[in-house]
Amino acid sequence: WVVGCAPTALYELIGLDADPALVIGLPVGFVGAAESKAALRSSGLPAVSNVSEKGGSAVAAAALNALLYLEESE
Repeated sequence: WVVGCAPTALYELIGLDADPALVIGLPVGFVGAAESKAALRSSGLPAVSNVSEKGGSAVAAAALNALLYLEESE
């Protein structure tokens, strides 16, 4: 799962009864973004995140692409 825009989407994903292989959670903004990323990190789900308000769809897509290229090069 990749969330790069809305912190509320990340909260919803954390609340689901799902077992994702990985969650890339990088929503952007000053309202709820850092808190939603902290909730993701404490959820126990395998995750890629950061600890600030920075992020966004482009950053989340770049993280996914980097992981895909890493897998491809091995």
